[in-house]
Amino acid sequence: MLSAKNNEQITRTGPGTPMGEYLRRYWLPAITSRELPSPDCPPIRLKLLNEDLIAFRTTSGAVGLIQNACPHRGASLFFGRNEEDGLRCVYHGWKFDVTGACMDMPSEPAESNFKTKVRARAYPTLEKNGLIWVYMGPADLMPDLPHYGWTQVPEGHVHFSRRVQECNYLQAIEGGIDSSHVPFLHGVLDPERRNSPQQRYLYRDLAPRLQVTKTDYGFAYGAQRNGDDDTYYWRLTPFMFPFFTVIPGFTVTPDQPSDVDPNMLTYSGHGWVPMDDNNCWMVTYSWNPGRPLTEGEGHPAHYVEVDDKMYSLNNATNDYGLDREVQRTQTYTGIPNGSMQDAAIQETMGAVFDRTKEHLGTTDAAIIHLRSMYLDATRALLEGGEPWMPTDMSAFEVRSVSAILNRQVAFQDGLPYMAVGH
Repeated sequence: MLSAKNNEQITRTGPGTPMGEYLRRYWLPAITSRELPSPDCPPIRLKLLNEDLIAFRTTSGAVGLIQNACPHRGASLFFGRNEEDGLRCVYHGWKFDVTGACMDMPSEPAESNFKTKVRARAYPTLEKNGLIWVYMGPADLMPDLPHYGWTQVPEGHVHFSRRVQECNYLQAIEGGIDSSHVPFLHGVLDPERRNSPQQRYLYRDLAPRLQVTKTDYGFAYGAQRNGDDDTYYWRLTPFMFPFFTVIPGFTVTPDQPSDVDPNMLTYSGHGWVPMDDNNCWMVTYSWNPGRPLTEGEGHPAHYVEVDDKMYSLNNATNDYGLDREVQRTQTYTGIPNGSMQDAAIQETMGAVFDRTKEHLGTTDAAIIHLRSMYLDATRALLEGGEPWMPTDMSAFEVRSVSAILNRQVAFQDGLPYMAVGH
């Protein structure tokens, strides 16, 4: 378990908090490109790391991410006029470009140079393959964007979605790196499905042995289950800093070469971006290295129904769509959609779970490792030092695999199967 102090240290992400300052040193996913579909389209509200922001696309197509409150007297720039490569406040006409510079101040005398002295807080953005990223940290520390797999394919090969998850980002991440919950929370009752080639090892061995190792992109963890007499079934998963996962995809069987090309398979994963301390954005990505995605392809999270504020229609008010008859006869939870099954558990822990009350087991090794890395990074900042940051952006060219390996193959020897191009 964590102490109350350490729990606060890695769950609070507002300006000036150690975890908030650490996350600001990374490029963060902000919105999908389709949310700003055309030049001078309506701006949208966005909350990231406890900051209220406005996103807008200019006449020339650039994307701005600027503070919500106009620097004049705090009016919301959401109501602004998006025109001629800037966002104009409708209160007094002050206009700002994507860098936060004041372009026009018509309510002041024409001879005044006051506009040169006023800036709105604005953050650099980067648009790639249908996703808009933002950097909110010190300008002199801005890194390159890591080579995440979903950024390395043509735009038609990848799909992004996002929605609000009503809990702190950390408990959402911890659900995403918990391999032992899969046959329970996402379990099915049909014996034929439980015994399928893709599922049978999960159900035969409910208590995996976890191993974790630090890497240049964060860490990798392996969940080892008994396979057949002379094999283990491994789920080998990268955790890519600051908060990205990839769900185990194709199955590696070295002794029985497969005719499946890993570059023609579709992969999916999630990232959890803090909105504020009580909510996060769950960003889901699905991509195929070798071909365009087809209609409806990708992770079930893409197809969760949401309202116009991006909150799921299935939520705590309707018990996430729980059907007790389905729970009795078909699935372990009776909740439709695996993504909603995760949300039901993670959100009902409370907005920020009190980790002084937990009792961690051996299958929580990846969670323990993540917390340790976050605590080390935030302690470094609190002590005036520099936290660990990735420097080799090509190290992120990895994916998650399921592997049926000979029992003599060690965890470390299985990690090369995660490398793109293996």
